Amino acid sequence: MTQMDSDWWKHTVCYEIYPSSFKDSNGDGVGDIKGITSRLDYLKSLGVGCIWLTPVYASPMKDNGYDVSDFYQINPLYGSMDDMDELLAEAKARGMKIVMDLVFNHMSEESAWFLESKKSKDNPKSDWFIWRDQPNNWRGIFGGSAWTYSEERKQYYLHTFGSFQPDLNWENPEVRKALYDIANFWIQKGVGGFRIDAIVYIKKPSDFADGKPDASDGTVFIHDMTANTEGILDFLHEFKKNVLDGKNVFTVGEANGIHPEELHRWVGKDGVFDMLFEFNHLQGGDIWYRPIRLSTLDVKKAIFQSQKATEKNGWYPIFFENHDKPRSVNAYFSEKANKELASKALITLLLTLRGTPFVYEGEEIGMSNVNWNSIDDYNELNSRSQYEMALQEGFSHEQSIGFVKALSRDNARTPMQWNDSLNAGFSLGKPWLQLNENFTQVNVASQEKDPNSPLNYFKRLSQLRKNHAVLLNGDFAPILESDPQIFAYRRTWNGKSLTVLVNLSEMEASYASQIVEGQTLIFSNLDGVKLGTLRPLEANIFE
Repeated sequence: MTQMDSDWWKHTVCYEIYPSSFKDSNGDGVGDIKGITSRLDYLKSLGVGCIWLTPVYASPMKDNGYDVSDFYQINPLYGSMDDMDELLAEAKARGMKIVMDLVFNHMSEESAWFLESKKSKDNPKSDWFIWRDQPNNWRGIFGGSAWTYSEERKQYYLHTFGSFQPDLNWENPEVRKALYDIANFWIQKGVGGFRIDAIVYIKKPSDFADGKPDASDGTVFIHDMTANTEGILDFLHEFKKNVLDGKNVFTVGEANGIHPEELHRWVGKDGVFDMLFEFNHLQGGDIWYRPIRLSTLDVKKAIFQSQKATEKNGWYPIFFENHDKPRSVNAYFSEKANKELASKALITLLLTLRGTPFVYEGEEIGMSNVNWNSIDDYNELNSRSQYEMALQEGFSHEQSIGFVKALSRDNARTPMQWNDSLNAGFSLGKPWLQLNENFTQVNVASQEKDPNSPLNYFKRLSQLRKNHAVLLNGDFAPILESDPQIFAYRRTWNGKSLTVLVNLSEMEASYASQIVEGQTLIFSNLDGVKLGTLRPLEANIFE
């Protein structure tokens, strides 16, 4: 195996698919594996080389697949194992790889493992989950106590997320081996890698002590009590040894709360993963009525710090959207912003920063947030719990629903907008989640016909990236680091360099034209480029 072969994931574009919402092939209103297979040529046209699927395993679907009941079975909603084998083969025929989502912090309450564990305190799987006689004051990520009482076992079990998602006990070596066996099964199936969900929570403090309350009900957010607990990397190095070593697969961990100065422990030659999703550059926050609002400079500093932290060791996954976050054209810009220009500005960063771009379905056409005024329109559990929390804190319905509109995970989960026909071309049946009402204006078919659309901009820039080794391999050097509006950096490789300038603000910005002196403009999202000035949301690349 050559170095280039083993590092294939550094030189491609990854595309995240939320299967329920991508493409429905049988008219039941839910996207499926055959639907994904039918759109592989579209993904190939984007320059995509790997496709990350959120969970398609057997599941009661109380959390849209992140409550897995059996990792060895495919959810009938999505198809069969034969359908998965076909997808793997068809992707391979196009030079693409499938990346699976591993949900290893918890299982479904309906899994055979948990059903056995809750029977008694002395059954073979009694300590495969975390049981205590009394709960502490930890609050789960979906709201409410992180502990639920089992009448059958007469004890409480821990769940970082929903009560239907009991946490696995990673302290038990039998649990770890069972999880490693699952990962190896999928590698033998031919997957190209794994995205590993909620991995920072697998190690718990041994004392399970109460924390200092951060809410009016006397509870403390479980993330602050369990994320990145000392000893977690021992577990993950064992995972690496038993699953990854010697195999041509890559891993990207989801690691909310990891800071740039810690990345060297998690990625690279001495780390456990090839890449790590950390969220310091994203808008939002854990309690939606107390949102974190980052300035353009804050966002830039966070990204530049991660670029610097991985320049010698490790690799960076570039992303602005995923299935848990609001749409980026809303998260980073005001309602008045030109959404097409905003989309192109972010696409420029996505495809020119050092690392592997991860684009989320619909991001390439600039899909935006929903505008639903009733909490009953929302499917996602955290939206409902955040709405109730806001009401309890004294906010009005209008204010509370406003927080949900801005930050709900359903913003990213509305069906993919393929065209302006019935149900946006997603399904012939009633979609499982209602469509974004703007699908007649924002869709793949209309943008394919428009040479100036975000979609065609994405395709052209993806091709530029593929053809320029400097964008695949080059060093990263920040410019104008303290500028409050402009993202500026230089990529250099084998004596060649590109300079990227992106005005991520909605005001005109100025810069010293000497920065690009002697260079030629090769790419822009606007005509009539004027050196020394960037119009709102203007993005330029010089060579």
